[in-house]
Amino acid sequence: MKTPRIFVPNDATAIACGADKVFGKLKDALAARGVTYDIVRNGSRGLFWLEPLIEIETPAGRVGYGPVKPSDVESLLEAGFVNGAPHPLCVGLVEEIPFLKKQTRLTFARCGIIDPLSLDDYKAHGGYKGFERAVALGPAATVEEVFESGLRGRGGAGFPTGIKWRTVAAAPADQRYIVCNADEGDSGTFADRLIMEADPFCLIEGMTIAGLAVGATKGFVYCRSEYPLSYAVMEKAIAIARQAGLLGRNIAGSGVDFDMEMRLGAGAYVCGEETALLDSLEGKRGVVRAKPPLPAHKGLFGRPTVINNLISLATVPVILEKGGKFYKDFGMGRSRGTMPIQLAGNIKHGGLFETAFGIPLGELIYDIGGGTASGRPVRAVQAGGPLGAYLPTSQFDTPFDYEAFAAKDALIGHGGIVVFDDTVDMAHMAKFAMEFCAHESCGKCTPCRIGSTRGVETIDKVIAGERRDANLVVLRDLCNTMKLGSLCALGGFTPYPVLSALNHFPEDFGAAPKLPQAAE
Repeated sequence: MKTPRIFVPNDATAIACGADKVFGKLKDALAARGVTYDIVRNGSRGLFWLEPLIEIETPAGRVGYGPVKPSDVESLLEAGFVNGAPHPLCVGLVEEIPFLKKQTRLTFARCGIIDPLSLDDYKAHGGYKGFERAVALGPAATVEEVFESGLRGRGGAGFPTGIKWRTVAAAPADQRYIVCNADEGDSGTFADRLIMEADPFCLIEGMTIAGLAVGATKGFVYCRSEYPLSYAVMEKAIAIARQAGLLGRNIAGSGVDFDMEMRLGAGAYVCGEETALLDSLEGKRGVVRAKPPLPAHKGLFGRPTVINNLISLATVPVILEKGGKFYKDFGMGRSRGTMPIQLAGNIKHGGLFETAFGIPLGELIYDIGGGTASGRPVRAVQAGGPLGAYLPTSQFDTPFDYEAFAAKDALIGHGGIVVFDDTVDMAHMAKFAMEFCAHESCGKCTPCRIGSTRGVETIDKVIAGERRDANLVVLRDLCNTMKLGSLCALGGFTPYPVLSALNHFPEDFGAAPKLPQAAE
């Protein structure tokens, strides 16, 4: 008879909420009762307001209990929760929770379901079917399958992945590389971390397919230093895959050679920019490179390099398994497939929501996220990280789509959405954007290095009421200079939060408040 399984998350968020203590208490309590259960440390499903979310395997499906504290363990056991029995913390069948049921999980289909470090579990849930099909198709057809899918860079730029792969595959070289950008530095984002901690073999498979497709035999994952658990899980997964013959020479008898390793950043936000990341990988100070040459032609160590965001690479296995056309059927316009949208900030139901492009922003905030955690009215959201625009509630009908956001002078970025209620001061948020840029600038170009510092000074003058109108003109001029003259997106995107705050919330900068229009 199969030993019943209890799932206790080993995700960084769940651990921060006490999951390790719950695990220890549960293990001791079961041992004291002389009961044997298989306790699996799974990854999180991304329903963070329920963490730690403990799940029990039952004939009807997995029943969840959360958020569980160590002090709840005894009452759960007394209630018979190991059999899925009722309890005040019971949330029912996990798959039926509306936040999860409304999703279209393709990239994150296994997250929270499998044991992250079990290859058998991974393969039982479709793992390595994409690689097998890629081997059968061959390199050129694999590239075209990714191109057909319409997959675009999930790091923010939205560049078509298939075109990048075509370019690298066609570039003459004695060595090519695959580089995974896992330097997830945007505020309110955690999708990369969830994959690394909940489904690491998915990333390994995706990078292996990329290597097969473009003729690269070596890959690197550049992980941010603030993710020690992700780094440790990935290191273990790589070792397991290598031992199983799924990394190294002649993978699984396919004739494909590919190996990979982890690299840890040192906390520089600018190293999320691909060329600064490459400099850091080479052991240099992370400084943005001028383009051309593009990394696809001359990247890591001067060789043609595919540098993709982690989510882009983690999506490749499902595209190869089910076909490019299958993936392309999701989404709208030029935004194809699904996007892991990360809801954070002052929101009731914070977490990861994977869905097809096109869902209205308001639906994400109110229907999915449940509005603010404070219970106060939403005033604005910032999408696309610390350099993303602030969108007011009047723009909540905007569909989540690259082009629709661009039309509003906004960014999708890495899919993070941070919610603010009506107590937020938008002038101070604009100042924070300039402060952030000044702190994180690599210093190579003048508009970013000097413009951000002058921006902080100018906003301070506006807040103090010093020559307000004249200084607002200076601030807008600074933004225009940074937007058009910066070498990379760090300086180029800093104007987005500043200008959106100015345009949508002028009263926070000392303008007379808008009066309601009289009825005609």
